[in-house]
Amino acid sequence: MKKHFTVYLILASLLVIVLAAISSIARNVADVPAPPAIGTVIDDFKLADANGKEHSLKSLAGSKGTVILFIATKCPVSNAYNDRMEKLAQDYKAKGINVIGINSNNTEPADEVKSHAADKGLTFTILKDEGNRIADRWGATRTPEAYVLDANMKLVYHGRIDNSQKIEGITSNDLRDALDELSAGKAITKTGGAAFGCTIKRVA
Repeated sequence: MKKHFTVYLILASLLVIVLAAISSIARNVADVPAPPAIGTVIDDFKLADANGKEHSLKSLAGSKGTVILFIATKCPVSNAYNDRMEKLAQDYKAKGINVIGINSNNTEPADEVKSHAADKGLTFTILKDEGNRIADRWGATRTPEAYVLDANMKLVYHGRIDNSQKIEGITSNDLRDALDELSAGKAITKTGGAAFGCTIKRVA
């Protein structure tokens, strides 16, 4: 009888932990403000990089546009995009479009962000969003999640990088298509697509 009661207590405790985790995830997503609408002019901000050096958004912006990618160190989906994100940064830098990474996960400290970037070969600037202030302001919920600003800091694209975590499954290069149009001075045909990946781990 005592053994059964102990097992019951263990199972009940596990259930409470699981329900708390589910509730936390739901709250993390449900409580996030809606992202700015396409066409919104984005206010400047300042964040420190993984070395503690502070940067403003405008100081890192490209002459023709800027890509902001919310990324993570532990998320398998974000990590599946590491090579694609680095290639994106290299390909569009010459076209006047700069890529900036932002890590808003409260579970991933700056030193981890720094070592992760070095290990994965990410050369674009990655900023640490302590307290997920910018993620909240922009309504970001996933890693990876992309925002594109034009030369006037106007939001012209928000959403996924492409349609498949696996390279062989890609049939739509949404972000690259938007950047090609932006660099050519054309209107963005497709301004978004639902981002998918891990939820951003926000402060309680």
